[in-house]
Formats: sequence, structure tokens, C-alpha cells
Amino acid sequence: MATAIFYASSTGNTEEVVDKIAQKLEISELFNISNNQEDINKISEYDKLILATSTWGDGDLQDDWDEIWDEFKQIDFSNKTVALVALGDQDGYDDTFVNSLGTMYEQVIKQGANVIGFTSTDGYDFEESTALKDDQFVGLVIDEDNQDDLTDERIENWTNQIKNQII
Repeated sequence: MATAIFYASSTGNTEEVVDKIAQKLEISELFNISNNQEDINKISEYDKLILATSTWGDGDLQDDWDEIWDEFKQIDFSNKTVALVALGDQDGYDDTFVNSLGTMYEQVIKQGANVIGFTSTDGYDFEESTALKDDQFVGLVIDEDNQDDLTDERIENWTNQIKNQII
């Protein structure tokens, strides 16, 4: 079965990152839940998923993810391979950096997902994050506010890492 990317984007940064990931992995199934929250129901149709969110406030999920969170928590992720992506601001929110990624990870694990694509914290400067497991981020972390010059390289490395498991 095909791989799909589900994301929400308030400012357009997450959408731009997702577009780059989709190009690298040649994924054509993209669902922007910001435009149609009913798309969340399509998650069940895919065995391999990339879920992307930005982080808002003090580590919160992006608003559109937050609005459908109750429905999301009902999805069975058993037998699904999931890769996670989050955007955050390590300078402005160094004590809650990409906590939205941690929130999403904890939920899909609870629901039976096989999560892939953990990444190193090397090159980031933050105090705390709930998105850490065994000293690694539980997915791809992008900081477009402070390190946009590293985005393409981080996407390249991550997509190479997960390619064989996700497509």
C-alpha cells in the first residue's frame, strides 16, 4: 500500500518541509488537515505514514491537530509504520522545544504504531523537550526560525534513513 503524509500548517513552514520530504521520497499522497479535517479519517487506509506538525505556544500541537485530537486518539495504529516530523523554535521556546513531537509520539505508540526515524540532537541548542527518547529526537526536527540553513541537509539525511522502511 502507498505511503501518505498527513500534516497541518499555520504559517506555511510545515507545508514547505512536507513538500520537500514528499519530493525526496516520491510520495504523492499528501493530506493537509488544515484544509479538510475530515482527511484525518483516511489515516486508517494507509500502512505507512508520515505525520507532521508545528509546535505552538509552550509546546502545544498546531491548532488543527489539536482540534481533531480526540478523533486521532481513536485510530488504530497497530501494524502501521509511522515517521514523525515537527517544527519548533529552539531559541524562543528552549524549555518546550518540539514538545508537540513528544505528544504525537506518545499517542501513536499508545495506539500500537511502529515509529521509525529517530534523529540526533547534535547541532540543536535547547534546555528541555518531551520529544526525546534515549537521547534522540523521536522524529525529524526542523527549526525554520533559527536554523533554516540546515533544513535541506536534515531532510536529506532523514529521508535517506527512513526510505527503505517507509516507501
